[in-house]
Amino acid sequence: METALTRLVGVRHPIVQTGMGWVAGPRLVSATANAGALGILASATMTVDQLRSAVREVKSRTDEPFGVNLRADAADARDRVRIIVEEGVRVASFALAPSKELIAELKDAGVVVIPSIGARRHAEKVAAWGADAVVVQGGEGGGHTGEVASTVLLPQVVDTVDIPVIAAGGFYDGRGLVAALAYGAAGVAMGTRFLLTSDSTVPDAVKARYLAASVKDVTVTTRVDGLPHRMLRTDLVAALEKSGRLSSLTRAVRHAAAFRKLSGMGWGEMVRDGMAMRHGKGLTWSQILLAANTPMMLKAAMVDGHPEAGVMASGQVAGVIEDLPSCEELIARIVEEAAEVTGRLGKDFPGTG
Repeated sequence: METALTRLVGVRHPIVQTGMGWVAGPRLVSATANAGALGILASATMTVDQLRSAVREVKSRTDEPFGVNLRADAADARDRVRIIVEEGVRVASFALAPSKELIAELKDAGVVVIPSIGARRHAEKVAAWGADAVVVQGGEGGGHTGEVASTVLLPQVVDTVDIPVIAAGGFYDGRGLVAALAYGAAGVAMGTRFLLTSDSTVPDAVKARYLAASVKDVTVTTRVDGLPHRMLRTDLVAALEKSGRLSSLTRAVRHAAAFRKLSGMGWGEMVRDGMAMRHGKGLTWSQILLAANTPMMLKAAMVDGHPEAGVMASGQVAGVIEDLPSCEELIARIVEEAAEVTGRLGKDFPGTG
């Protein structure tokens, strides 16, 4: 299935595995790449040295193109960009829009730049700055998310920018891929669907919680880090929503100290990161402090295997996913189903096949 996305990044199928913190490591990324899709390595939860090591591990497992997801506002963003360039990584993706200068620096080095956005105006901005493509995440998507559904946001962006648009939020099968292409997208990006594969390193007990969830078990809360965050509804999430301001901030301070130790960052770096986040997202200092909750509470579930002690970011599609295929099986299934759907459309509506 050749599209503007496959031509841009050199993959066989117009499918992207998103850069999920603690989840999108070398094993998942390389399995995705070997199956013909674009795997994105999550770097925000890695030190700079760990990132270089992870990139090299992916390269040892596959000769196919892959990408690295970066936080554009991180204090060490330039160091991470240097690794991407030096190691010959094909794609740099961003959860927060990179600057015009950073986009130019990456493109001059031959790196494809693909920011993720949640609003039409953000897509317009990064397109004007030279981004090669853009991931558009609708409100159905997991993790930090907006309020506008993919079916509304996607056509808005497609009609606005002239670069490839990748649809995210609510996609998990071949029917969704065909729908996204019909809207004018060049492919789909999926997080929860790749999290729930046999190649994902997320502990089995946590995967079981996802598989048991219904659509109504996926909720949006602001009590983890002050921003709308889509995740599974659990007893811990219910407790967070009932907790007072003081207990929330106390927990955030404890998690900030833990993340500092884990990441190797100094307090000065963390303060600079916080200032950058505050400026970039218009957050209060209270929200910045609460943001320390996110990486450590995700780690408790996604790495340590304690869903009752952590949070589980999730797209709404968790409520309709029922199995754990390998990345190869998943991607082959999606492509086959997409071909079947387009074939049926060609028969039902002559001239569309």
